[in-house]
Amino acid sequence: MDTSYTEIVKVLQDYFDGFYASDVEKLKGVFHPNCHLMSAADGQLVDDDMDAVYTRVASRTPPAAENQKRLDRVLSIDKSGPEAALAKVQIAIGPRLYTDYLNILQIDGRWQIVSKIYTYVPIAVETAQSQAAE
Repeated sequence: MDTSYTEIVKVLQDYFDGFYASDVEKLKGVFHPNCHLMSAADGQLVDDDMDAVYTRVASRTPPAAENQKRLDRVLSIDKSGPEAALAKVQIAIGPRLYTDYLNILQIDGRWQIVSKIYTYVPIAVETAQSQAAE
């Protein structure tokens, strides 16, 4: 029985929980140490290594401490072989709703995020668009 989707969803849940609680140790369990997070949301390429990401996460007030509403959701998982997957997810942090594209590989028997690109919109914009669609 193929349990890879269940294992990938567990990685994604730890990803959501780690960012919500600003739990760097939990995040270290899902990100490969060589992972980079990239974005061009503000027009310029941002390329952060994991040390920069962990420093930023550790220095901010966790969304959980502010009782921020969780908007985590898995939009898709595309598995393209026994060891490779792409997940598209959304997560809210502060005033922004992020859409993340996570490249995930199974390395040494464990699924790990090896690269991430992301963009974001203000949560108020996303909320207004969702209400207009209803």
